[in-house]
Amino acid sequence: MVTTLSPDRLAELQDEETEFALVDTRPEDSFEAWHVSGAIHFPFGPEENLDGRLEEFERAVGDADRVLTICAKGISSGNLATQLESATDAYEVQAVDGGMKGWSGVYDHVEVDAGDGLTIVQIQRRAKGCFGYLIGCPATGDAVVVDPTADVDEYEIAATRADLSIVGVIDTHVHADHISGGRDLAERLSVPYYLSERAIARGVEYEFTPLERNEVLAVGDRELKALETPGHTSEMISLLLDDRALVTADTLHVDSTGRTELEFSEDEGKEGARMLYEALHRTVLAEPEGVVVLPGHVTVTADGEFAHGRPGEAITTTIREARTGIELLDLDEDAFVDRMADAGEKPANYEEIIEYNRGTLELAPEDRVELELGPNNCSA
Repeated sequence: MVTTLSPDRLAELQDEETEFALVDTRPEDSFEAWHVSGAIHFPFGPEENLDGRLEEFERAVGDADRVLTICAKGISSGNLATQLESATDAYEVQAVDGGMKGWSGVYDHVEVDAGDGLTIVQIQRRAKGCFGYLIGCPATGDAVVVDPTADVDEYEIAATRADLSIVGVIDTHVHADHISGGRDLAERLSVPYYLSERAIARGVEYEFTPLERNEVLAVGDRELKALETPGHTSEMISLLLDDRALVTADTLHVDSTGRTELEFSEDEGKEGARMLYEALHRTVLAEPEGVVVLPGHVTVTADGEFAHGRPGEAITTTIREARTGIELLDLDEDAFVDRMADAGEKPANYEEIIEYNRGTLELAPEDRVELELGPNNCSA
């Protein structure tokens, strides 16, 4: 009987640089859009038989002794693993439990160094490049969570490991690429859930505590200041932490900016692009050069790799490095607006994800997971 391998163990094998062949059985378009780093494409259906294709498979995996199979949910990859086990004893074969759906739930917790007296944990969702944050004051034990995904257990685990208690949850904006876990986590812990006051005009239909422009939120002895940085969305905020670090979410990434046409679609994002240009140059880049930038995403390439850095390492930049190293920030306003109109393929199902995150669409838990599978595509 074929054994399975957990997605977390697959991540460990990657990090350990263990030798194996990872075989992805999904259709070509699904594979090309989004797959695990290093995967080999060998399309194979849930009812298909390996008869007549064994030599093709052997050519695909080369001299590998260990074979791991993966698909969307673990069905067709399980079939291939079973067929291989029956057809040959040349390989040690395992199927990845839950397939890409399971892989989408793999996280890394990474401490960010922003100076003494401040705890920052970057919680990385490996498959999608989404980043949430645990921000805490070790002196008092208080912490807030920023931009949690639906896998809220990850943030409670991070707080426990850091010996911190979560006293509030903040979403920087209404997310378009993934289901937010902000409401669920705040409700579970009976703590305030914060959004920008501008979220009221965005049509958010659930209760939240509004953060006003430049409002300062105490987290133990530390301070979070809510800066208005609209553009990616109309209600976007960035969070300044003790003048040392800035959570920029989808306003500024390590190599680019957030796109602007997901909310501002009627004019291909031009209104949002002008907002974003002003927010970047008058607010974000006005901060001291040494301030650490904490982005909301890193691009995950079609080959499944982080475009910058690697999972398990802190993905950050500084105001100075962003100003001098990101080409978009050198453009004048009109050129910037023109460039933002061509941000590429949109996140899958983004309109429904937005409606769920605004509270205007109800979804069963299993449907939420299905909705957000795939790359995030939130960078310009």
